[in-house]
Amino acid sequence: MKYHHFYGQTILKAILIWIYILFSITYANETHSINNFLRLEIDSSINPATLNYIQYNTQQKEYDAIILSINTPGGILSTTKEIITTLSKTNKPIIVWIGPSGASATSAGAIIASSAHLIYMAEGTNIGAATPISTTGDLDKKSDMRQKAVNDIKALVRAQAQKNFRNYKPFEDMITTAQSYSANEAIDLKIVNGIANSIDEVILNLQGKEIHLDSQTVNLKVLGSYKIIDAHMDLGQKVLNILSDPSLAYILFLLGAALLYIEFQAPGGYISGSVGVVSLIIAAIGMQVLPLNAGALALILCAVVLLILEVYITSFGLLTIAALACLIFGSLFLYRTDDSYLSLSLGIIMSVVSAIGVFISLVLYVILKSQKNIGKQLFNQIDGEEGVVISHLSDTLYSIKIKGEIWKASSKIGLNGGDKVRVLCKNEDLTVSVEKTKGTSND
Repeated sequence: MKYHHFYGQTILKAILIWIYILFSITYANETHSINNFLRLEIDSSINPATLNYIQYNTQQKEYDAIILSINTPGGILSTTKEIITTLSKTNKPIIVWIGPSGASATSAGAIIASSAHLIYMAEGTNIGAATPISTTGDLDKKSDMRQKAVNDIKALVRAQAQKNFRNYKPFEDMITTAQSYSANEAIDLKIVNGIANSIDEVILNLQGKEIHLDSQTVNLKVLGSYKIIDAHMDLGQKVLNILSDPSLAYILFLLGAALLYIEFQAPGGYISGSVGVVSLIIAAIGMQVLPLNAGALALILCAVVLLILEVYITSFGLLTIAALACLIFGSLFLYRTDDSYLSLSLGIIMSVVSAIGVFISLVLYVILKSQKNIGKQLFNQIDGEEGVVISHLSDTLYSIKIKGEIWKASSKIGLNGGDKVRVLCKNEDLTVSVEKTKGTSND
């Protein structure tokens, strides 16, 4: 009897052990090993350059996790949403670090932070103040447009925070009442994962952290041989970052409109109109009205038109300078799309622009020199030619007709209308000296 009782307990224990093993295998978290960190940095307003920078590096680099350093006053909402989409498409752990001390993830920066799997803040930083505003200030608090914008962003941050099991209420308060939180306040509200004063401290805190990645829960495992891949903006992105500043884009738009108005009021010069068109194109790129690739092509076409106009219009080189600037900017921005990124070599761009600049300079030099030579040749060709006096202008100055052309002529003796004269020589004041010949003319 005791034997059967012991045997039954043994079988029961074995069954329970097997159930535990099966349960552990089924529900144990996956491990996500990290050997390469891709470090991205947002250290200015969030604009098309920021989006292009993040799209390119997330597509081209080899990495296991992304650390995004944020220090921004905010930016364009549509660009912010595209950045969130781009980061989510990577299916990699996204770690946001707000730092160094004194930095802030304000407005659009806070919205991007809400989408991260993990958020760390340095001491002396803050996050929040994400109330939507227009280029001229706060939207009317009672307007339907403001309510629409507020509700849209609230839903966005709420969805992102819930996805990562984060307290979403403070994020909503950032939108509705422009709340901003220090690092310690953010920890108390459970919207960030800890305080870290450097990237190395962030990485130390990642070991064993649990996140929700690609529809499953995983534990992060940082390998001892991990590397940090720093990604920086290239020249084209830096230029675009400057031109895409909302304030500068707005100024360029108004400047372009004003120059076009001047051109329409006083047509024929083409200089103000050409510069106005270029300003409007750059403003349209900065405001995301024109796609980056299309805007680049438009700038290159403008460069061609400006170079053609330079041949026919005396601009003292202004059109050529504007054309070369358009060519450089257009070449730097060309081949950049959401799905791919092909960058022209800076050496090739500068070589082509320099060659075109030298060629245009030579052409203009030859044209100007030939025009001077033509004038001299025409002037020299009238030496010894005969003409007829048309009228008496002053004491010794007359108007004469030579080969169908009207010239001013001086004579030592008095002349009358209809007298025939012969050109003796040219003078420095663009007149000719003449002498009277025999006979008169009725021409």
